[in-house]
Amino acid sequence: MTAVDVNLYGTVHGGVLMKFIDDVAGAAAARHSGGTAVTAAIDEIVFSEPVRVGDLIHAHAQVNWTGKTSMEIGIKVVAERWDSAEQEPVRVATAYLVFVGVDLGGGAREVPPVLPETDEDRRRFREAEIRREHRLNRRRAIREHRAR
Repeated sequence: MTAVDVNLYGTVHGGVLMKFIDDVAGAAAARHSGGTAVTAAIDEIVFSEPVRVGDLIHAHAQVNWTGKTSMEIGIKVVAERWDSAEQEPVRVATAYLVFVGVDLGGGAREVPPVLPETDEDRRRFREAEIRREHRLNRRRAIREHRAR
C-alpha cells in the first residue's frame, strides 16, 4: 500500500481495500467458472485492523458455494509489515461476495459446482447458504413493503 491509498486518518482507505477484495474475488470466480464472472452482491466486508502505508497485503480467496449461475467467494485479507519479516501476518479484513457467470452476450451462464471435501469446506458451504437465504429474504421483505 502506498501514500496515494491513504485516508484522512493516515491508514489505507477502505475503498482501496474494497476494490482489491473485489478484484481478487473476481479472479477466483472467473477461474472457478472458466470464464467471465461479474459481481452481483457484496454480502459483507469486515475491516478488523487498520492497514498502514507500506504494508504488504495478501488476499486468500475460496469458492464457498455455487448455485446454478452464481457463486459465493470468501476472502481473507492479511497484512504484513514491510519492515519486519519476523511478525506474523495480521488479518485485516474478511469479505463475502456473490458473482454470476456471464456469457458473451451478457446473460447468466451455468457455473461448475463446488464440491466441499473437508469439514471446513462443508461449514463454509452451509454458512454461504445461510447468507444467501438472508439476502433473498431481505430482498423479498423490502419488495413486499414497497408494494403496500
